[in-house]
Amino acid sequence: MQDFGELVLVLGDLCIPNRKGKLPDEFKTLLVPGKIKHVLCTGNVCSKSMDQYLRNLVVGNASNVHIVKGDMDDNKAYPESKVVTIGGFKIGLCHGHQLVPTAHVESLLNLQRKLDVDILITGHTHQTEVYANDKKYLINPGSVTGASTFNGKSSIPSFILMAIKGNNVVTFVYELKYDPDTNEQKVKVSKSEFSKEDETS
Repeated sequence: MQDFGELVLVLGDLCIPNRKGKLPDEFKTLLVPGKIKHVLCTGNVCSKSMDQYLRNLVVGNASNVHIVKGDMDDNKAYPESKVVTIGGFKIGLCHGHQLVPTAHVESLLNLQRKLDVDILITGHTHQTEVYANDKKYLINPGSVTGASTFNGKSSIPSFILMAIKGNNVVTFVYELKYDPDTNEQKVKVSKSEFSKEDETS
């Protein structure tokens, strides 16, 4: 079996029960306890039951579950931002509603420099984004439930799995999209890769 390294679940903007009632069943069958080593959540968990659900995904090590505060979260234990190290990467986590202008590339890069991280993960927009900029990696996992945005726009349910091994990360984006051929919602997966330059070389 191929060694993918450490599996990291990246998700956010659940908004349960505020804007959505539950996680999509298609995602719940994929997100089973025991396979995921780390959970990085961009916030807007909005309920104790979903907080516990995320912590149960990482069997035996709840300290590997990192959640930051979204604009709809009441849990005062969630920090505004957090930095964690996984493999060879320093990863910054922030909901993103604090940025002005929100989700603007310059705002994201400023936060990335401030946190001094290789990968910056933010949410708030409910739109999936994965791109490299200035040798850095910017990620937005979207909304795992497909909850509507703060201004009422609909969104596609999505989450991200990162496989981190040393200075390399393979990113898998999972989106629940309507398939006109079957007239059903189906999970679509796209893949990208990012490598960090070895600073010692």
